[in-house]
Amino acid sequence: MSTSALATYAAVHFRWHVANRVGFIELNRPERKNPLTFESYAELRDLFRALVYESEVRAVVVSGAGGNFCSGGDVHEIIGPLTAMAMPELLNFTRMTGDLVRAIRACPQIVIAAVDGVCAGAGAILAMASDMRLGTTATRTAFLFTRVGLAGCDMGACAILPRLIGQGRAAELLLTGRVMTADEGLAWGFYSRLLEPDQLKAAASALAVQCATGPVFAHAMTKNMLNQEWSMSIDQALEAEAQAQAICMRTEDFKRAFDAFAAHSKPEFIGR
Repeated sequence: MSTSALATYAAVHFRWHVANRVGFIELNRPERKNPLTFESYAELRDLFRALVYESEVRAVVVSGAGGNFCSGGDVHEIIGPLTAMAMPELLNFTRMTGDLVRAIRACPQIVIAAVDGVCAGAGAILAMASDMRLGTTATRTAFLFTRVGLAGCDMGACAILPRLIGQGRAAELLLTGRVMTADEGLAWGFYSRLLEPDQLKAAASALAVQCATGPVFAHAMTKNMLNQEWSMSIDQALEAEAQAQAICMRTEDFKRAFDAFAAHSKPEFIGR
């Protein structure tokens, strides 16, 4: 995919458009609650990989059509075929789905999941892998792999989910496959806000625009440090952050912020 064409890229397996330097992904199979297929997994992965090199898209919102976020892997188009695959094919698939999580975490843009209604299986993973999550009072989130005879350790869930909501809560959700209610998701920190369904996409868009008009180089550095510091000691993290902040202090955005403060005006960040 040519990164220069991302602003006008015509996605095949979901909706994609760019406005105000924000890329909007909408999963668009509402009659099935927006399940994923082999093809949509791969196209999402490729899009997020391309975003690494895209400077005109500064934030991303992921949502679903028709009042639901995503029901996970399509039963007939993914689950059924998987039961007939040999181990090498299965491993290729599970590595590919993990690569989607890697791509979401590796892209410099802040990724915001706007989650309404059903958010299950791989859909819950998409929300989990995002940098921020907004939900609604109707949101129902379930990591339901155990219900189909699979382990809860899917697409990084055992590494990421405990860091978001705590080890014990993550263990319960991953072992039982039960629904995390909207109120639990908010109280446990999985969702930062709950809104009414008709307010969700506007709120997610506003948050994305706020990120996109901010110091995006510094935002990317923050995202990178949030990911990298999981495996660091406190001393290593302090040194890594010292280096990261020193780099940010050499940006034009840092000088622009100071000049604007001195002039009693609002800074206009340019992302470098």
